[in-house]
Amino acid sequence: MGDVAKDLAAGTVGGAAQLIVGHPFDTIKVKLQSQPTPLPGQPPRYSGAFDAVRQTLAAEGPGGLYKGMGAPLATVAAFNAVLFTVRGQMESLVRSHPGAPLTVNQQFVCGAGAGVAVSFLACPTELIKCRLQAQSALAGTGTAAVTVKYGGPMDVARQVLRSEGGVRGLFKGLLPTMGREIPGNAIMFGVYEALKQQFAGGTDTSGLSQGYLIVAGGLAGASFWGIVYPTVVIKSVLQVDDYKNPKYFGSFDAFRKIKATEGFKGLYKGFGPAMGRSVPANAACFLAYEMTRSALG
Repeated sequence: MGDVAKDLAAGTVGGAAQLIVGHPFDTIKVKLQSQPTPLPGQPPRYSGAFDAVRQTLAAEGPGGLYKGMGAPLATVAAFNAVLFTVRGQMESLVRSHPGAPLTVNQQFVCGAGAGVAVSFLACPTELIKCRLQAQSALAGTGTAAVTVKYGGPMDVARQVLRSEGGVRGLFKGLLPTMGREIPGNAIMFGVYEALKQQFAGGTDTSGLSQGYLIVAGGLAGASFWGIVYPTVVIKSVLQVDDYKNPKYFGSFDAFRKIKATEGFKGLYKGFGPAMGRSVPANAACFLAYEMTRSALG
C-alpha cells in the first residue's frame, strides 16, 4: 500500500502540472475541432490556431483559454491516481522478480493496462470539458451544446443526466476514448522508458538529470498524440453533437462523414495545438511525477 500511496501522490502532482501548462492548448484544439463546416465560399470561423487564440482573447480575455478547466481540475487527482497506480501495479505483475528493471516491451503492456482504467474517468470528464469549450465555437449552429448555455461543469453534468439518457449520456464517446487511451498510453510509457534508458546508457535510470527527464517526457507525450490523434477528433465531435438531432451515429459514422466532407485532413483538425500542448504539458507531468516520487522514497 505504500507504493500505491506514493503513486497516488506523485500522479496527482504530475497531473496538476500537466493541466496548468496544457489546458490553454487544449481549449484551442477543441475550438478548431468543433467549429462548424463553413458554407461554400465562406471562410471558417477560425483560420488556424493563432487566429483562434486571438479571437478567444478578444472575446473572453485570458480566462477564455482556461474555460472548462473545472471538470479536469476536480478529477485530476482521481485520473492520475488511476493512471500511475494501475501502471505501478501492472509493473509489479510483469516483473520477473521484485526490483527487476522493466523492459520497454513491459512498459508498453503496463501503459495499455493503465489506459483501459483511465478511459472510464476520462470520457465523462472530457465530455463536460468539451461542451464548455465548444459553446462559443458552435454559436449560431442551433445545436444543443449552444442553446442550452451551460453555466459550468456541474450544470453540464446535471443537464446531460436529465435529458441525454442518464449516466449513459456522460459516457458518450467511450469507444474513441478507449481507442486513444489504450494504444496512446502504451506508446507513451514505452517511449518514455526507451528514451530514459537511451539517455542513461542502460536500465538504471535513477541518476538522470531533470533535463533528460523533461526531454523524455515531452517526446513521450508527442508520441501519444502522433499515433492516436484521429480518435481524439472523433471523440470530440461525438461529445458535442446534438443529442436530439445528431449529426453522427457512432464512431465509425463520424469517421466516414468527416473523411467524406473534409478528407483525411479533417481527422487532424487541431493537431498543431495538440502537439504544441503535448510536449510542454507531458514534460511537466513526468518531471513533477518523478521528482515527487523520488522525494517520497
